Amino acid sequence: MNKKIVLALGGNALGDNPEAQKASVKNVAAAIVNLIEEGKQLIISHGNGPQVGMINLAMELGSKADTSIPEMPFPECGAMSQGYIGFHIQNAIQNELKSRNMDVTVSTVVTQVLVDRADAAFNNPTKPIGGFYTKEAAEKMIIKGINMKEDSGRGYRRVVPSPKPVDIIEKKAIRYLYDIGTVVIAAGGGGIPVLEEDNRYVGVPAVIDKDFTSEKLAELVEADVLVILTAVEKVAINFGKPSVKWLDSMSVEEAELYINNKEFAEGSMLPKIKSAILFCNSKLGRRTLITSIEKVSEGLSFKTGTWIG
Repeated sequence: MNKKIVLALGGNALGDNPEAQKASVKNVAAAIVNLIEEGKQLIISHGNGPQVGMINLAMELGSKADTSIPEMPFPECGAMSQGYIGFHIQNAIQNELKSRNMDVTVSTVVTQVLVDRADAAFNNPTKPIGGFYTKEAAEKMIIKGINMKEDSGRGYRRVVPSPKPVDIIEKKAIRYLYDIGTVVIAAGGGGIPVLEEDNRYVGVPAVIDKDFTSEKLAELVEADVLVILTAVEKVAINFGKPSVKWLDSMSVEEAELYINNKEFAEGSMLPKIKSAILFCNSKLGRRTLITSIEKVSEGLSFKTGTWIG
């Protein structure tokens, strides 16, 4: 049972400028259309770290160069990145489908993700965004109420919270498109974080981890498999050591033990493993595959990758 799939792409795999991204998504599209030919029903999510940083920095520089240009709020930068990345992925998949004479609809949904104001992340912003500032410039921004932190001796950067996703606002539209056979691109960059205030949704400066949002999306659309794509073919323990061991599979209990033993890096593999566990625990029979885009078809045929659950 691995027909209904949510496929989570990393933002770093897509390049950090438009031309690099257009080149990268051609390979991504070929792998995705292979899965469609195999009868898989797909929702595609993606990261946006390099891309939203580029957009945020461009808007910052524009505002500094011309004071008549307003600074762009971060939720709007996230929305821009969803449209920009979604267009490239959607276009590349459509072109690949046309080259194979396949009649399949592809659609991108700009996606808002509900977060909780009580989430502890709002009391401890840690996610750096945008460009670097001098100490003096950072102090002026702190006076304005903007959180700034020194970043590895390179200067000061704005930091925002990274709360967990609670719900996906456009879930009904996404599921409807999914159920009628559309290849849906959704929840890009972890989604645009919104709070519910006075019976309305309000964008908030934050970054939701795309793996956690992909997991939430997979639950809401009743996917069989969550596929988290990364730079490596399989998950490893003792990574970077002579005793490195590449894993074909692990149970949820084994994954939790490896987490307790600090086998997975905080900003890299750890959120992927945690998301995998959440999805596997959400309903009996659900499983997660972690592998590379180049090996995803083989992984779903149980020939490679790391299966969890």
